[in-house]
Amino acid sequence: MSLLITGIGELVTNDPGVGEGPLGLLRDAALVLDGDRVAWAGPAAAAPACDESHDVAGRAVLPGFVDSHAHLVFAGDRSAEFAARMRGEPYAAGGIRSTVAATRAAGDEELRARLHRLVDEMARQGTTTVECKSGYGLTVADEARSVRIAAEVADEVTFLGAHVVAPEYAHDPAAYVKLVGTAMLAACAPYARWIDVFCERGAFDADQAREVLAAGAAAGLVPRVHANQLGPGPGVRLAVELGAASADHCTYLDDGDVAALAGSSTVATLLPGVEFSTHRPYPDARRLLDAGVTVALASDCNPGSCYTSSMPFCVALAVREMGMTPGEAVWAATAGGARALRRTDVGRLSPGARADVQVLDAPSHLYLAYRPGVPLTAAVWRAGRRR
Repeated sequence: MSLLITGIGELVTNDPGVGEGPLGLLRDAALVLDGDRVAWAGPAAAAPACDESHDVAGRAVLPGFVDSHAHLVFAGDRSAEFAARMRGEPYAAGGIRSTVAATRAAGDEELRARLHRLVDEMARQGTTTVECKSGYGLTVADEARSVRIAAEVADEVTFLGAHVVAPEYAHDPAAYVKLVGTAMLAACAPYARWIDVFCERGAFDADQAREVLAAGAAAGLVPRVHANQLGPGPGVRLAVELGAASADHCTYLDDGDVAALAGSSTVATLLPGVEFSTHRPYPDARRLLDAGVTVALASDCNPGSCYTSSMPFCVALAVREMGMTPGEAVWAATAGGARALRRTDVGRLSPGARADVQVLDAPSHLYLAYRPGVPLTAAVWRAGRRR
């Protein structure tokens, strides 16, 4: 069945060949979905006949958000840790271990139920593509369980056994790194496309991260890196060196880091919800954009440093705190996320794309930053199916 979405006040296609500017904007537009694909986009007056039609009455239509960084398979609660940070206590990666203990103790159905609940929560806010990481198991069996459960729901699955050193290996990190790159990787690789590592003080240094990522690449997984979140470090340049799809966080960068990203295909994925939740400085998106770096926005939904599933909230933060224009932030949350996942079928609304559509209860994409905290998502189609 073909569906004509008509009455579109503003259509964001993210295809400059279809509309105006980087967002490929069209006004007084229409969009045709045929099955799970976009078949046509253009002026409403030129729209072809379709089997069905849906009038959005002047609202804005955008691609579904592409959330390229999330940690959704976990158990437990760290709200007290958040409250402590609001009293001035600093964030450190050590809190991850409390989630590890709770996740190990949880049954499959508990983990599965929370994952489904969070993905549904994301969808209600316009997110149609979700990446999900492991990293709260840190044993062969628990990491394999995490990626297996994630693969039931998430579009993209990332093996993050190198989140922190497992507590059992606190006095022998080298042995844990070896475990991650051998038995744990072998158990997890069948369910994952990506391998990630937290390259940061308190987690893994550059040599350890390189060992893990090289093992993953040899097993057919594509690298991603948690980089330069808590302070300056080697993560960004390691990501570029290894051809990682993305370097995520990018909060503390020097000129060499920015130049390395600008000269590479590695996407800088910024996670402003983390800085909101940890009272740390926001990444300087303007500096990256002006240098020619491709920037994505993602939620980093996780129980410790950022428990939000809201991409609209991240867009508003990026505009208010990180020097992005509303258009740049919307592009980063859609097409930028697609780049970070090396996907060409999502993050745009032009012929051939997956039919992932969100309708805002607003006349323009500007309202995502103009009306922060307001639930603006009026309707969502994912792969042509209305949810």
